[in-house]
Amino acid sequence: MTITPAETSVFDTLESEVRSYCRSWPRVFESAHGSRLHDEDGHVYLDFFAGAGALNYGHNPPVLKRALLDYLERDGITHGLDMNTTAKRDFLETFRDLVLRPRGLDHKVMFPGPTGANAVEAALKLARKVKRRETVVSFTNAFHGMSLGALAVTGNAFKRAGAGIPLVHGMPMPFDRYLDDDQGFAWFERLLEDRGSGLSRPAAVIVETVQGEGGVNVARPEWLRALADLCRRWDMLLIVDDIQMGCGRTGGFFSFEEAGIVPDAVTLSKSISGYGLPMSLLLFRPELDVWEPGEHNGTFRGNNPAFVTATAALNAYWADSGTEKQTLARGEQVESALCEIAAEHRRSGAECRGRGLARGLSFTDRGRAARVCSRAFELGLLIETSGPENEVVKLLPPLTATPEELDEGLRTLARAVDETA
Repeated sequence: MTITPAETSVFDTLESEVRSYCRSWPRVFESAHGSRLHDEDGHVYLDFFAGAGALNYGHNPPVLKRALLDYLERDGITHGLDMNTTAKRDFLETFRDLVLRPRGLDHKVMFPGPTGANAVEAALKLARKVKRRETVVSFTNAFHGMSLGALAVTGNAFKRAGAGIPLVHGMPMPFDRYLDDDQGFAWFERLLEDRGSGLSRPAAVIVETVQGEGGVNVARPEWLRALADLCRRWDMLLIVDDIQMGCGRTGGFFSFEEAGIVPDAVTLSKSISGYGLPMSLLLFRPELDVWEPGEHNGTFRGNNPAFVTATAALNAYWADSGTEKQTLARGEQVESALCEIAAEHRRSGAECRGRGLARGLSFTDRGRAARVCSRAFELGLLIETSGPENEVVKLLPPLTATPEELDEGLRTLARAVDETA
């Protein structure tokens, strides 16, 4: 139903003003399955938002739901801190066998807490501990989370302002093609070489291969390889934030696979549990495991139900290359439709961008994307904006969306773009 103040007074009177998505989509949702959500009045919405990337396999995937219900019905451990449990063991063995070993990775696995920001904070903390340096380099339009350390390496001015204090020990550099006369890392390297530049030798560099919140900005493989080489030569750790773009969103399980690089550390969250349950990982090279026992901890770092669904997701979707191939094919389907829309609206500066099933449609009219998303919602499609001025329509459909569902959503998007011209 459409929300009115009288009908939803508990939301308006009790819940904080900080809420946001419910303002864009003023309905009371009740159930969801696959690529669709249902509100309590029976209206159905096609979901090209997928929990901001936390639902890569759609809503309530049956094989994951069955695994979770079976585990709960036999009184499986639900809360275990970092104690050893059968659920954790099953996940670690499966993750090792299906994800790490096939990619030649020997990274250690750390459970830093339930959110992506927890993983980022742990990565920054570990880098500074290992290198005994304070500065971490990030990139323009980056987004790494809302806690203080993560905000210090985030570019968005609105989000940074919410910190309320100076955000220190971070240094922004231009992301790939941020500058018209892109010269790669020439400026960055000059600062490192010049003892008068004011840049202290960084402990690490943190990067997203595709900046989702920043506007669906895609880093070229050659740019990522040059960054990895720079980090190696200057003794800086390379941290890839794969929280939104990992778990198959761009095709391969990790978004950096296409570039052929091996980061020193990787953050994962969102879809790693497979079911929208809170869970995050920090992966890092074995020689970086310098933690003392208990030096970094958290009450909810052992979410055993999330271990169960994560294991089921790996077995269901990553035992072979099927998911990767399907995502790349359906990504091409989305790209083709978006580029057609952009071509029809080229006079208004429309441009398509993205990789795999992380796609965007940008406009030079800074209010256009918001109008498109609003109209799309009225037509039964959930999509959101991204970018520093909300100038990009961002599409994150479930990886399991059928070609027919993708066509349906893309037709709805095209209509919304036409009707907001």
